Amino acid sequence: MRALSDIDVVGVVGAGTMGNGIAQVAAAAGYDVVMRDIEEEYVEKGLDAVEESLDRLAAADRLGEDPAAIRDRIAGTTDLDDLAAADLVIEAAVEDLDVKRDIFADLDAVTDGDVILATNTSTLSITSIASATGRASDVIGLHFMNPVPVMDGVEVVVGERTDDAVVDFAHAFAADLGKETWESDDKPGFVTNRILMPWINEGVRAYDEGVADREDIDRGMKLGTNVPMGPLELADHIGLDVVVDASETLHAELGDRYKPAYLLTRKVEAGDLGKKTGRGFYEYGGEEE
Repeated sequence: MRALSDIDVVGVVGAGTMGNGIAQVAAAAGYDVVMRDIEEEYVEKGLDAVEESLDRLAAADRLGEDPAAIRDRIAGTTDLDDLAAADLVIEAAVEDLDVKRDIFADLDAVTDGDVILATNTSTLSITSIASATGRASDVIGLHFMNPVPVMDGVEVVVGERTDDAVVDFAHAFAADLGKETWESDDKPGFVTNRILMPWINEGVRAYDEGVADREDIDRGMKLGTNVPMGPLELADHIGLDVVVDASETLHAELGDRYKPAYLLTRKVEAGDLGKKTGRGFYEYGGEEE
């Protein structure tokens, strides 16, 4: 297993919202990054998102160096073999267990045997993902919060066979990125989504049942519990499809209290996924519904 001082190149699998955010914060911490996705279009969109994010942070005087220097430390690729140079790999692909297991089996073959393999999964079993490799002791969950460049937290999730030294490494690496950590056992939903998904779903049910309008539900939770976003705002920010997927995973594991709210699934079926599609519980870039 490699120590933090051995890490020069960080591999990231997935160039979407979470993947490009992880690539950005790793590059901002001084690491060279190889960000891989399956299509060149996705890679380019990820790199563009990094540039836009860095420009916003620079305008707010929240970067310690020129944004172009950080961007130049990120290389994009569609070739998984390019991750052979990585000293640590963080997977941030679609939240599908079979997909992740396939990726980890490929990473196990491509990377050196002492490379730690981390997953950004928010609900899926670290132990199951790790079992697709021959190095389960070196597999761990590094669950970054969205948006990665802004949020301070990383959830460290410990699989059944994760080595204690790998757990220590994960905390140290996250701290090196300027993040604070908490630790969870490999139980469904971990700490964050086990608590967060019912909270969002109950907010959706309250709105659907006419308890209050959407603004008052969100305002009440913000003022009443000191959270930065209410449940409907947060669902739009995360992506309603992501919330449904996470809720369905937890529903299968933990029972009916995690069943996705009807209005939530209906909006997903309509294609109203939140900010990323311009419309969810609120509208973005136009008149609100």
